[in-house]
Amino acid sequence: MQSSVLGRTGLKVSRLGVGLAEIGFQLQGDDVQQAGRILNAALDGGINFLDTAECYGNSEELIGLTVAHRRNEFVLATKTGHAVADYKGKPWTGDAVRHSIERSLKRMKTDHLDIVQIHAYDVFGPCPDDVVQALSDAKQAGKTRFIGYSQENDDALWAIRTGVFDTLQTAFNIVDQKARYAIFGEAKKQNMGIIGKRPIANAMWGRPRAPKDYYGGDEVAQQYAERSRVMLTAGPIPGAPGNNILTSIGFVLGHAEVHTSIVGTRNPAHMLSNIDMVNKQLPLANGVIDELHRRYDKVGSHWRSID
Repeated sequence: MQSSVLGRTGLKVSRLGVGLAEIGFQLQGDDVQQAGRILNAALDGGINFLDTAECYGNSEELIGLTVAHRRNEFVLATKTGHAVADYKGKPWTGDAVRHSIERSLKRMKTDHLDIVQIHAYDVFGPCPDDVVQALSDAKQAGKTRFIGYSQENDDALWAIRTGVFDTLQTAFNIVDQKARYAIFGEAKKQNMGIIGKRPIANAMWGRPRAPKDYYGGDEVAQQYAERSRVMLTAGPIPGAPGNNILTSIGFVLGHAEVHTSIVGTRNPAHMLSNIDMVNKQLPLANGVIDELHRRYDKVGSHWRSID
């Protein structure tokens, strides 16, 4: 599989990575074998970037139970900051970060993490100093090799401009292209690694509406579905493949600024399909990405990235 260097970390990562939210929230403790099939299929197919979080259900435990014995084959990224599981203190404190990192190491049966990211999906504004310090201390102690930040919009720009973080995880997809306007350029100046999240836009590209029971947050899916509808009012994208997931993944990976892009699934067959698409069916035809840029700039330039 095609790979890229993750900015100043120097880590060589597959362009397609695995996001563990879906596995963590949708698989139960007795679904270890299914989780193992998914993650081992990913590693066997050339994926070497796994991204999880302290609050993604039992995702960290499933990593430890299924692929810990292959630890030298993948880059392991997690997130921190929330008060979850056995932690009873306040979230967004240095104590929460320190406790979370120790728990992640134990859950995933490893002596180090490659990247620990501040998980700022439901808080806004600059991080407390003690949170950043706890993360920096973990890096100095060798518990993580690098530190990162996960957010969008102005908060992502704040994180880039601090010069503290090695990586940035931020939303980027066909209907959420805001990162093209400033974030990518600012991050490149700092030589930060870029991890693209929500690359398939909750599978809403080309769909008129989101199912009422859609996993991953009905509000987000509905917003993405509405944006898709607006962008497609001018008709189909000339030259785009008939497979909307392929179009979505191809769009994101058509941007060299995104070093790796994480896609999650609880279905081993879907994992194999994603790998096949990336290895055999990309890049997209000439002009597809330019047309998607043009339509977004025309009708969606005022849209903010969805936090």
